[in-house]
Amino acid sequence: MPSCVFCAIVEGSSPARTVYRDDAVIGILDIRPVTRGHTLVLPRDHSSGLADLAPEVGGRLFAAGQRIAAAMKSGDIAADGVNLVLNDGRAAFQSVFHTHLHVVPRHDGDKLSFAKGLVVRRDPDPDHTAEILRAALAQDSR
Repeated sequence: MPSCVFCAIVEGSSPARTVYRDDAVIGILDIRPVTRGHTLVLPRDHSSGLADLAPEVGGRLFAAGQRIAAAMKSGDIAADGVNLVLNDGRAAFQSVFHTHLHVVPRHDGDKLSFAKGLVVRRDPDPDHTAEILRAALAQDSR
């Protein structure tokens, strides 16, 4: 889909900090993260929502989300927990209409900083954050 920013990222014509990729999905850092490491997992083929997402691709989306979540817990992000969120439709706060799974690292006692992150939404060093996640994913695959 030509006007879809996520399709442009998948095809390589728009920049992104990629932390994960396989033949079905890619994982990129959110440009407006709620917490450091907030990652979006995108199917390579355009799907605007759950209704047109092939079930096998949905399975791959969540499998990648699980791997990324494990990396967030085992690596330098040191997450104590992870939220997996998929917003489907405008009423569910979907803002980019290419299906994507949010993988959001959480830390014990982070309620106030999480709430602040919903407003501020920035990572002071996203390149380093991407390196941390890629390293943890590489370690996990051994």
